[in-house]
Amino acid sequence: MESSQAVYEALKKAGINFVVTLPCVNLGEVLKMVECDPEIKHVPVTREEEGFGICAGAFMGGRKPAILMQNSGLGNSVNALASLFKLYQFPVLMVMSHRGTLGEKISAQIPMGKATPKVLDALDMPYFNPKTPEEALKVIPDAWGLSETGGTPVGILLDIGFW
Repeated sequence: MESSQAVYEALKKAGINFVVTLPCVNLGEVLKMVECDPEIKHVPVTREEEGFGICAGAFMGGRKPAILMQNSGLGNSVNALASLFKLYQFPVLMVMSHRGTLGEKISAQIPMGKATPKVLDALDMPYFNPKTPEEALKVIPDAWGLSETGGTPVGILLDIGFW
């Protein structure tokens, strides 16, 4: 199975019906699939913390939210995640293209690539790192279940090798 198709199908399997997205070359095909799906409300944004605020509102309105973004935007979102999502126990699935991992060609991506798991650990937010499309198809719905029952954001880190 192709990686983008696996991520999209896993979101559907999880029941995600509200997706906020930021531009990302690795997630580009998934963004197109989400945009074309009439069962998913798709909201493109330009800043990650804006996206998290919209996801919080969507959850309070009865939706099952996810945000698709690069891990580089995680640093921009720490306050929104800690003071809104963790404080009020809102679920959100964070599907992140994990730039800066083994094979990264852009050196500026590497520092945040190394920091990403540590930032999630510091925020006490669980995350998963599926290595294959088949693993993503299983892990993503399970991660949403954990987010929903635990009232916490949950990350999905998709390394360069995944794509």
